[in-house]
Amino acid sequence: MEQAQMPDCYRHPGVETGIRCTRCERPICHACMVDASVGFQCPQCVRDGSGTGHSRTANQPRTIAGGRITAGHPHLVTNALIGLNVLVFVLGQISPALIDEMVLIGFAFDSDLHRVVGVADGEWYRLATSVFLHQEIWHIAGNMLLLWLLGGTLEEELGRVRYLTLYLLSGLAGSALTYLIAAENQGSLGASGAIYGLLGASVVLMRRLKRDLRPILALVAFNLVITFARDGIAWEAHIGGLVAGVIIAYAMVGGARERRALLQWTACSLVFALSLVTVVLRTVALS
Repeated sequence: MEQAQMPDCYRHPGVETGIRCTRCERPICHACMVDASVGFQCPQCVRDGSGTGHSRTANQPRTIAGGRITAGHPHLVTNALIGLNVLVFVLGQISPALIDEMVLIGFAFDSDLHRVVGVADGEWYRLATSVFLHQEIWHIAGNMLLLWLLGGTLEEELGRVRYLTLYLLSGLAGSALTYLIAAENQGSLGASGAIYGLLGASVVLMRRLKRDLRPILALVAFNLVITFARDGIAWEAHIGGLVAGVIIAYAMVGGARERRALLQWTACSLVFALSLVTVVLRTVALS
């Protein structure tokens, strides 16, 4: 006698389940189950408020990474990041001096050759501010397009806090590697480290959800070709962000549910610590 094949979760294709939402009757996996007064309901029914009598008693719905599913504005963080990048870009066009103060530079003299500037001179904030800084219209347009294409899905599947953590740590890792290799007497700026972190995370997420990897792998390959084919691109930020994104995303969606939180914050702490150690060692070398 053949065993009947169970259906896939409607939110996570490839994940088999025998549980159905008591409201819409669609199959849902353990990561999508929300306790209701009778049985379980799916996150979409909870978000739409279509369940019966569960609004005050149901557990908070969770993403595949364990993050909260919030009702309304599913791409709030992505839109906020795009808005912040665009705002800083406009301010930089109005006041070019802002770029000089925010760009990532390891060690250099200022325009009057009087004062040493850069991360090695104690201006560590440049590691973060440079991630939100763009100078050319094509640069910010390309980065924001990728952020818009990749960010929405990642924010929905990881949850806002984990998604923002992924973005910021990937950007920091990219800045740290750039500072280590190529930031002496040379400025670097752009959200590319963070964006490449999203690219790496998207590969891990699509693999976890058992979706077709070819589109995202083609996008990664295309961007890597551009990275190394064009002069003037800080490939260090791209590679640093990409590696960090893969590590963090694997911890967020690849571990067992029981150890998920421990694995996630261990990976995030590791990426942060490695970035910090890299910056400290490079600063000591430049002193």
